[in-house]
Amino acid sequence: MYNPTVARLTYRALLGRRRAAILFVLPALLIVISVAVRSFSGADDQVTADLLGSFALATMVPLIGVIAGTGAIGPEIDDGSIVYLLAKPVKRSTIIFTKLIVAIAVTMAFSAIPTLIAGFILNGNGQQIAIAYTVAALVASIAYAAVFLLLGTVTRHAVVFGLVYALVWESLFGNLVPGARTLSVQQWSLALAQKIGENGMISSDVGLPLAIVLLVGVTAAATWYAGQKLRTLKLAGEE
Repeated sequence: MYNPTVARLTYRALLGRRRAAILFVLPALLIVISVAVRSFSGADDQVTADLLGSFALATMVPLIGVIAGTGAIGPEIDDGSIVYLLAKPVKRSTIIFTKLIVAIAVTMAFSAIPTLIAGFILNGNGQQIAIAYTVAALVASIAYAAVFLLLGTVTRHAVVFGLVYALVWESLFGNLVPGARTLSVQQWSLALAQKIGENGMISSDVGLPLAIVLLVGVTAAATWYAGQKLRTLKLAGEE
């Protein structure tokens, strides 16, 4: 199910000079803000939870997921170079699974690690806040990578739709409309963070059992459907 050659090509595409520069912007900004906040206000558990929740988990993680998930396959479909990969004796489900693994790894590296560092800078992991949000970022990275990889497979406007979901649905509706929170990857991952954090510093509108079911279900469904859509891409010689 995992092809090293496909993985290497995908890593090269995602970590090229231009895309890597974009990936570094948000984590670097989070670290800079964390240093500034700690310098001016000292260690504050509530400030730490607010910053990691509103910026790291609600904004940085989904945006990096958009870049990694759509970038893992979208550009190849757009420019037609995917046909060279599909012509190789590699199962299309293997291609999708390998690209998903790469997208997850990149999203985790550029979101969970900075979240952990920022948490320790802000309050030294007081109340287990840094660890809680890091786990939330790791789990959210899996679901976001799968969803945005699917978008990259089904539409040429994957980045636009991904940004709409990340910025409008997750950040706006997810925080303002109570009913929308149940269908939010952010809230599902917060359910795990709530379990780890202490003294009620983190809360989620979704119970932990339901959150786990939704995270696993959405990830599996998105991966399966992306594989199905890739199978419908016909090479000229297959007509």
